[in-house]
Amino acid sequence: MKNKRWLAALAGAMALWAIYTLFPLGAAGLAAGDTAPEFRAGPWLNSAPLKLADLRGKVVLIKMWTFG
Repeated sequence: MKNKRWLAALAGAMALWAIYTLFPLGAAGLAAGDTAPEFRAGPWLNSAPLKLADLRGKVVLIKMWTFG
């Protein structure tokens, strides 16, 4: 039983290491306090294209999806 717990702990540690190696924090090149980049999306639906300055101080919901 002890060997199974040790093996499970080792597997968990290896999985966390792989996640942090493959997907490092700050992968977008932004740090805390940096300004968010402008939207570079395809066609806007239900409004004219907006800039982040237009949305300052407002609650914004961004819904993204993919087909496939």
